[in-house]
Amino acid sequence: MQMEDFIVDSPTPLLSAARGGGAVSVGRREWTGLAVLALACLVYSMDLTVLHLAVPQISAELRPTSSQLLWIIDVYGFLVAGLLLTMGTIGDRIGRRRLLMTGAAAFAAVSIIAAFAPSAPVLIGCRALLGIAGATLAPSTLSLIFTMFRDPAQRSIAVGVWVGSYSVGGSVGPLAGGLMLEHFWWGSVFLLAVPVMVLLLILAPRVLPEFRDPDAGRLDLISAAMCTGAVLLVVFGMKKVAQDGPGVLALSALATGLAIGGLFVRRQLTAQEPMLDLRLFRLGSFRTALGINMIAIFVSFGYFLFVGQYFQLVLGMSPLRAGIATIPAGLGFMIGSQLGPRIVKLVRPAYLIGAGMAMASAGLLLLTQISAEGGVGLTVAASLLVSFGLAPVFGITTELIVGTAPQEQTGAASGLSETGAEFGGALGISILGSISIAIYRNQLADLPAGLGEQDAHSARDTLGAAIEVADNLQGTLGQSLAAAAKHAFLTGMHLTSAIAAGAALLLALLAVLRLRHIPAGLTQPVGSPNHPPH
Repeated sequence: MQMEDFIVDSPTPLLSAARGGGAVSVGRREWTGLAVLALACLVYSMDLTVLHLAVPQISAELRPTSSQLLWIIDVYGFLVAGLLLTMGTIGDRIGRRRLLMTGAAAFAAVSIIAAFAPSAPVLIGCRALLGIAGATLAPSTLSLIFTMFRDPAQRSIAVGVWVGSYSVGGSVGPLAGGLMLEHFWWGSVFLLAVPVMVLLLILAPRVLPEFRDPDAGRLDLISAAMCTGAVLLVVFGMKKVAQDGPGVLALSALATGLAIGGLFVRRQLTAQEPMLDLRLFRLGSFRTALGINMIAIFVSFGYFLFVGQYFQLVLGMSPLRAGIATIPAGLGFMIGSQLGPRIVKLVRPAYLIGAGMAMASAGLLLLTQISAEGGVGLTVAASLLVSFGLAPVFGITTELIVGTAPQEQTGAASGLSETGAEFGGALGISILGSISIAIYRNQLADLPAGLGEQDAHSARDTLGAAIEVADNLQGTLGQSLAAAAKHAFLTGMHLTSAIAAGAALLLALLAVLRLRHIPAGLTQPVGSPNHPPH
């Protein structure tokens, strides 16, 4: 065991009392509260994906420019990523339940406005406000779970439900969006969130506790602005690299974001009341769990980036059929996230994480075998392996990240956990996306003879553009272009899946080497704030 795993802050009186009396079992109120929190997480996650199928209708009715359309899709995720850590810290100061209810009320109100947005700029503004409101949900829900569930076994189950709700939201998003768009206008996808948020506002005061740090000082607005600016610029730069390559704007955003991040760290190290206590990083298990969680998200993009495009653009499936094909992966994530807390009672967390990452690696390797001739079954099986393997990993590493933090800082720690996940996702999009785009364009260097210059330029841009050009062409020329574009896309998909599979195997080894000191039945090391040495 490493010495840094025993470096902890003094517990608060509330936490000391809980420890003195042993584990506290919970009842119907807490489990009802967990259901409410899970619904909020489901909506938060669903809003990341539900809009994708509505893009054609939005383009036809609001007529946004290409730049405006990208902002409509991306600004929600940008602001969620940029504000997670700040919102977690605010929750520690003003109260986590209060922040959650404020965010839920704002989310419902802005969703209604977004559903009836008359123009692209108004919709961009609404998506930005939804991102600000959404950033209050993730750290608030997770920190409230750690306040409500003190018993390690019950907390593991609760975190598993929390993790599973995100997967369900991501999987349900395209399916729910497809169903709504079959019968209603594009704005209807936003109204899905309203009844859930109203239910949260009604039930939260009855079933959720309030917790705030009684000794917290005033929020450092300069630190908050620096943290938000650094994350926004780095995530924007990563996504810009994935979309357009390493241009001046992307590299400038990355450099500026990293510089501001460095100044933020320096300010936290010298401040008397830092917004983020960087002593958390002295804990070896905290650092390892945060790194595994980030890279596991990166690995998940090894297939998430491409499976939807493969179903719709390579195999020609409708959005609704493609959404249905993702259901098994969502179910795998739900089952895996619930089995994890039960298995970890018998198996050391390090070995469960290692086995899960090895299973995800096997699924990613299966994706290297799919072809353009009907690989639905193989793709579904591969996605099921990946999701089933990753589900317990996300739950256990999240418990390690937040469980090693003092009780009064669980909001900030949960915000850091979610920010790390956003960075992992952005890194996956940037690195794996850039590699696949480079391979795709290289494979299409020699296009079929007779293709016009403008059509050739469009075909080399994306697979979707190539299929659209091919559909507008006559005879064998269109067929040749479509076949070449699909082959180029699959080549990129195969290589990036192999890279992600290799990263998953390295994570399995890292987990076994660095976390094997944690015994079965615990998801925090002995000596952490949630498991003090006896």
